[in-house]
Amino acid sequence: MASPPAPLTQEQKDFFLANGYIKLTNCFTQEQAALVTEGVWTRLGMSASDKSTWTRERTNMPSHRTFDCADFAPKAWRAICELCGGEDRVDPKSRVWRDSLIVNLGTAEGEGRPVPPRELTNWHVDGDFFVHYLDSPEQALLVIPLFTDVVSQGGGTMICPPAIDRVARHLYEHPEGVSPRMVPRAHPDFAREKNLGWYVDIARSCGDADFVEAAGAAGDVYLLHPLTMHSATSNARRAVRIITNPPVSLREPFRFGGRPGGGGGEDDYSLVERKTVAAVGGADKLKGWKITMPRERVVPERVRVQEEMKREEMRRLEEQGKRAKEGEVATATAAAAAAA
Repeated sequence: MASPPAPLTQEQKDFFLANGYIKLTNCFTQEQAALVTEGVWTRLGMSASDKSTWTRERTNMPSHRTFDCADFAPKAWRAICELCGGEDRVDPKSRVWRDSLIVNLGTAEGEGRPVPPRELTNWHVDGDFFVHYLDSPEQALLVIPLFTDVVSQGGGTMICPPAIDRVARHLYEHPEGVSPRMVPRAHPDFAREKNLGWYVDIARSCGDADFVEAAGAAGDVYLLHPLTMHSATSNARRAVRIITNPPVSLREPFRFGGRPGGGGGEDDYSLVERKTVAAVGGADKLKGWKITMPRERVVPERVRVQEEMKREEMRRLEEQGKRAKEGEVATATAAAAAAA
């Protein structure tokens, strides 16, 4: 059985405030994980037992089904709400998890050759669908549920907790907003979707101890501060790694002036807000801070790609269903003939 929901311990809270993430174990069962990943190989058009069919290193799949996080992983949901300041502050849509699976299979060329974190080129902060501000409510927490066991060098997400301070200060300094790639609004590359250079430069300046690999067992869930830089890894073991990345949003922007009517103490801030406030240098620096341009949505290229991918997945699933039905008919016909 999965662990029942429980309030975060003081040790967990302190760890989050120091490091910007926590790892929760046993949030859902392996049986639940198997139900979510059912049909994944048909959807991919690959064979689990034949690595020669593993023609894509990483696949961000579209979704076909949804499920309620509060029912599926109540321990994780309770922690999500606690980190964000209470369930009343979390957008109810955040309860919806999807089978938009992220599959990392590695490559034959990279097997046995792990890429060091500083050399990874996919470093980013999540939220490719909106212009970013320090108080943006669209991405209130980064969630990584593990639907397979993830071993070291087996394709787990690499995170860089110390970079939270760099990202937070950058957003603080640009109340006019930056692109999902952290490019300021006035810069000519503001609309360039694939420019990850800002993040990559930070990763290259970090030390070995600054990186954490999100490994664990199926059923574990990582909860990370929304400004956590992270990257896919090379999966040098070519172990099957399947996760999702369900977004958590707030009903309203983060409140860096404290809770309305509060006394200005720590209890007036969520744990996520406390981490952000500390990252920019304290509450005094945020007095009077506000955004100077309207909030905007962005339509990322991945939406078009995933729509096309979903059509292909539906075709494969329909063909599999048709073959299964034909097999049932043939079996029934053979049985009737034998009985006659």
